Amino acid sequence: MIARHWRGWTALENADAYEKLLETKVLPELKHIEGYRGGYVLRSDGPVEAEFVVMNLFESLDAVKKFAGEDYQTAVFEPEARILLSRIEPQAMHYQVRACTTQN
Repeated sequence: MIARHWRGWTALENADAYEKLLETKVLPELKHIEGYRGGYVLRSDGPVEAEFVVMNLFESLDAVKKFAGEDYQTAVFEPEARILLSRIEPQAMHYQVRACTTQN
């Protein structure tokens, strides 16, 4: 399994709107990609901005490429997100998942 990790930041006043965009549009659309295995949205509010860490799980690098294209290391985000995000990591990181202790 491959974990795709990416970070972006919003002004605090945009944080709820960005989180809602992820929950209502981005994550539901990912469920339609063959090989997508779920993900996490992490949020940390600071004094001025909120940091978001998005980690999506894919069964293989080929599944990641179905989402992100051949240049799969480039960050992918919705046009609406560009308005809400104040800064981004331009590249996503990819890791082989070696262990998992998540319980349902």
